[in-house]
Amino acid sequence: MPKIKTRLKKDDNVKVISGKEKGKTGKIISFKHGKNLRVIVENTNMVKKHLKASQKSKGGIVDKEMPISVSNVQLECPHCDKITRIGIRFLEDGRKVRFCKKCNEDLLTE
Repeated sequence: MPKIKTRLKKDDNVKVISGKEKGKTGKIISFKHGKNLRVIVENTNMVKKHLKASQKSKGGIVDKEMPISVSNVQLECPHCDKITRIGIRFLEDGRKVRFCKKCNEDLLTE
């Protein structure tokens, strides 16, 4: 099974553009690879999870984020505050950077 590529990265701020969570924004926590690439976005797609008591945890009902398809989220540009597609270009020193397709600003990672 080929790995699905995306230009999104962990800790990017994204907005959910379709589904029951449409309009919510949050930071990408992690990626789930499989048949479809999915992302876990903080405070979206919350479910109640029943945990059995163990030596590590007391047990009970906890809230947990569930994965969303990567096609249902889009990056929120930190410069123009709009949802946008991501382009890739090379700088003069040879580094590869992502850029916002709407405002043409670089999305430098820390």
